[in-house]
Amino acid sequence: MSLSNAMLAMEISSHGGPDVLYPCSVPVPVPGHGQIVIRLAYAGVNRPDVLQRQGLYAPPPTASRLPGLEGSGTVVETGPGVTRWKIGDQVCALLPGGGYAEYAACHESHALRVPRGLSLREAAALPEAAFTVWSNVVMRGGLRAGEKFLVHGGSSGIGTMAIQVAAALGARVFTTVGAPEKQAVVRGLGAEQAWNYRADPWGSDAKKLGMDLILCMVGGPYIQPNLAALADDGRLVQIAFTLGAKAEVNFSELMMRRLTFTGSTLRPQSDLAKGRIAAELETHLWPLIEAGKVRVLIDSEFPLTQAPAAHWRIEAPGHIGKIVMKVEE
Repeated sequence: MSLSNAMLAMEISSHGGPDVLYPCSVPVPVPGHGQIVIRLAYAGVNRPDVLQRQGLYAPPPTASRLPGLEGSGTVVETGPGVTRWKIGDQVCALLPGGGYAEYAACHESHALRVPRGLSLREAAALPEAAFTVWSNVVMRGGLRAGEKFLVHGGSSGIGTMAIQVAAALGARVFTTVGAPEKQAVVRGLGAEQAWNYRADPWGSDAKKLGMDLILCMVGGPYIQPNLAALADDGRLVQIAFTLGAKAEVNFSELMMRRLTFTGSTLRPQSDLAKGRIAAELETHLWPLIEAGKVRVLIDSEFPLTQAPAAHWRIEAPGHIGKIVMKVEE
């Protein structure tokens, strides 16, 4: 298929606030071996995009300099060796970068069919949270039915996905949020208890319960309370450090109570590793979505050219769920 030579995209003109995102014209990506090019209908907005804009999260050397880690749309070109997809297929995909544009390229194994019953709008908000939650809660964290699971930031895109996945797997789910109105939302998703971290003593309450698995993206002052809140043989999985990456920890507690402190980041992992996660999603998570047990919560939608407004929204304290941008007009 013959594509135009240039496309509309939103670039980071310099590191700074949301207003440094500017429209530009850049070449349409050319698929390499095993890659596909997607004409994006929608793109998801994620915290790593904010960090990249701020100069705190550089993309891998081989990735697009444009922000954007997920999207949905139609396959319009396939590179050498591609067998999974054909031109015209509708997919949602985890992207190495470049999602804030009309076209994006990714490895064929990082694209998934749009789950039955989901629109392209909903599907665009699925990959980043799905890959992150499943790989860290299930594959790395080993969550099992009947276990007590705590996820911080329960109203975020990651949080809303983690609550639903854990509940669907039969775990008892607990979470923290920052406002009373968010407590009702996350309880509706399957959380047994939602602490308002601005007012409630979540640390002491969680310690009394004894958590088997904690998923944390906060770090800093949460690290020691998280470890204290774990039951013996409990696991803490760290996926981000919004409040800092340093804390003083008494490691003898890990030894005496056989605790596991681990973590991961998604973007730097190999194509093979991400492909393995995608296969898990297709086998185990997609059926839960198609059965209505896990759904995508969309907070708001913006046109691609209003990417600064989308970033203002994701940095505001009031959003619940995912933010997407409409690419196709």
